[in-house]
Amino acid sequence: MSLHDELRALHENAPLVLPAEALETMRKGARELAESGLADRAVNVGERAPDFTLPATAGQEIALEELLANGPVVLAFYRGAWCPFCNLALRALQEHHESIAARGARLVAISPQVPDESLSLAEKQQLAFDVLSDIGSDVAKQYGIAFDLSDELGALYDRLGFDLQRVNSGHARTLPLPATYVIDRTGIIRWAFVDTDYTVRAEPAEILAALDALD
Repeated sequence: MSLHDELRALHENAPLVLPAEALETMRKGARELAESGLADRAVNVGERAPDFTLPATAGQEIALEELLANGPVVLAFYRGAWCPFCNLALRALQEHHESIAARGARLVAISPQVPDESLSLAEKQQLAFDVLSDIGSDVAKQYGIAFDLSDELGALYDRLGFDLQRVNSGHARTLPLPATYVIDRTGIIRWAFVDTDYTVRAEPAEILAALDALD
């Protein structure tokens, strides 16, 4: 089963676990975000990837510039461990991690969660790639993919027990769009997936194809 099929199945099962009022609030938030045009303003193919230095789960600092010195980078932004769609996407990336590494690329995931939350996620999902913490979504802002939840949607997430105030270290309302970039070793974005719909993600097969297309 493809990642697309898994995500679609999860989305179709949402009415079985969430009340209609909650689903409507989420749909309203999704419509507003799509209409904002944010995805169209994100950094894209042909542009230089904004550099960053972020903490990893083990406490070390990881810089994009240093990663690129060893080859291309696959950079995946996700919302957090509380998001089941993110967990499916990360699991799919893990399943293809060896194939990505075999192409000489480094896979890195970024979320606004504190390092302890990222560590728990990495251990639970048995992730072999680095998971970095972008507190306050400053790097996501540089990539043009950060947005603020509406008060209505933020309150719903609070009621669902996501506790973004804690896991995002006081930045409860700011999240990144689902986004994945293939960056060549010169720092230029050669492939990009950016979508306002959190229920869809980049297919690993497309990421591998983008790596194969690098010069």
